[in-house]
Amino acid sequence: MILVNGVAGSIAADDRGLLYGDGLFETVLFVGGRAPLWPRHMARLNAGCARLLLSPPDIDLLARETAHASAGHARAVVRITLTRGAGPRGYAIPGMMQPTRVVAASPAPSVAPDWYHSGIRVRLCALRLSEQPVLAGIKHLNRLEQVLACAEWNDARIAEGILCDGAGRVIGATAANLFAVIDGRLVTPALERCGIAGVARAEVLAQRPDCEVQDLTMAELMQADEVFLSNSVRGIVPVTALDDWRWPVGEVTRALQAHWRALGLE
Repeated sequence: MILVNGVAGSIAADDRGLLYGDGLFETVLFVGGRAPLWPRHMARLNAGCARLLLSPPDIDLLARETAHASAGHARAVVRITLTRGAGPRGYAIPGMMQPTRVVAASPAPSVAPDWYHSGIRVRLCALRLSEQPVLAGIKHLNRLEQVLACAEWNDARIAEGILCDGAGRVIGATAANLFAVIDGRLVTPALERCGIAGVARAEVLAQRPDCEVQDLTMAELMQADEVFLSNSVRGIVPVTALDDWRWPVGEVTRALQAHWRALGLE
């Protein structure tokens, strides 16, 4: 089901989200009609609106529309897209814009059970993320870097790609945030320069306030005791191989997987 401003329809050809990527999106997992991470999604959406100078959406209206769109699915992924709306040509922000709101639901994709049990193999992407602190952290519509990074491989044995910035600092995966246990400390990359601050990442940080948010190099990552990815749809996925490097599935990863199951998300 796809709703555009509350009704079945399509986006106008002159919508700034289509023309310029002028907007935001959230991908929300609903399980049995519930979205346990909903408050975190809405907090990030509102933060993104403030960053892009967009009018914030009516959260109660979004809740009703997403519940309607996801009805009938035991597990549904609902994408909320908010654009600045249709307007005249040119980059300048027109006055009196009417934002476009799109709610699209589909069955949640299946995840191979062995991903959670045995972990996944990843690769290091050649693409480097560009730095733009104004856009760092928010989930804006331009995902071309991730598209090109995912085009770097077609090996079905590789489930994800690790992305670094221009200085070689580890930022995350193409569709997930990264955590590592190094010398007994849980760490995750700082995202002030680039990258997306995921809602699953926020949930992990809330559960583990001792987690250190810092710059992380590939050399440090290779010395980790365990590595895992967080994603609002997939949950907590262990990383066990990158090229010739191997990591075990550790206790921290297992504990957070148990937390995800308790939330009803995995």
